[in-house]
Amino acid sequence: MRIGNVAREWTDDQLRILSEAAELQISASRVATAPRAWVPIWVVVHDRRVFVRTWYRRSTGWYGHAVAAGEAWIRVSGDPVRVRVTVEGEESVDAVDGAYRAKYGDGASSMVTPEAAASTLCLTPVP
Repeated sequence: MRIGNVAREWTDDQLRILSEAAELQISASRVATAPRAWVPIWVVVHDRRVFVRTWYRRSTGWYGHAVAAGEAWIRVSGDPVRVRVTVEGEESVDAVDGAYRAKYGDGASSMVTPEAAASTLCLTPVP
């Protein structure tokens, strides 16, 4: 399935793939067409929105570069998809914590700490 050409919202198939994926590969952009190294991270879907976090928030690495650029690339079913990256506010923290616990069980403990919750990013496809 080709996911590279997407609208501004996720399709049902994309959301299913992302929901079922144990990990997502992300790369912060150097420029709009040149991703950095791919990094595996956990991903959750809640209310048709796609969320990622880092357990250790810093200004370097995939997280810092994605936040600074406001966009990144993800790989879904092998296809690169350009995404807009937005920092989430407090209103979604509990729901995203719940999504991490439901998907990853006891392994999610490092992803539902206050520090990790403060790093919550929402990914939206860029056409």
